[in-house]
Amino acid sequence: MYTNHEQQRWTWPNEYGQIPTYSMSDQRFFIPGFPQGGGQMGPPPGFPSSTPSPAPPSQGQQGGPPTSPPPSFVPTQAQQPETFAVDSGSIRRCLFRFTYVWLRGAQQFWFFPIFVGPRSVSGYRWTGFRWVYFGVSLRQIQSFTCV
Repeated sequence: MYTNHEQQRWTWPNEYGQIPTYSMSDQRFFIPGFPQGGGQMGPPPGFPSSTPSPAPPSQGQQGGPPTSPPPSFVPTQAQQPETFAVDSGSIRRCLFRFTYVWLRGAQQFWFFPIFVGPRSVSGYRWTGFRWVYFGVSLRQIQSFTCV
């Protein structure tokens, strides 16, 4: 039987023959896409790098927000038949280009996509003042146009 200050541990010795001990401060929780240690928000691990590339988008930029604001105009929304979801192949042509997005529910904004998955797209959304990392399901996109 163990006393209150002793606890049975199911651990094995490390390569030096010592049994490691851990305190609660050793336990850390990492959530993809959230800053660790007070840093800025960026893409989760496995997504393209969040550091800006000096190459323009047409020359294969690898990630990071644009270095300039989006165009100052709002494109007109093309009238098209209602679809269940936007196809990932159709929005892929907008990678690393300024893209205006209309979501279901009346939200609309400038977007700079850097990653397209089978059911979602992620990149940087313009807040009116700066670019912030953002991801959305393709089902939420009503329509889009890239310039």
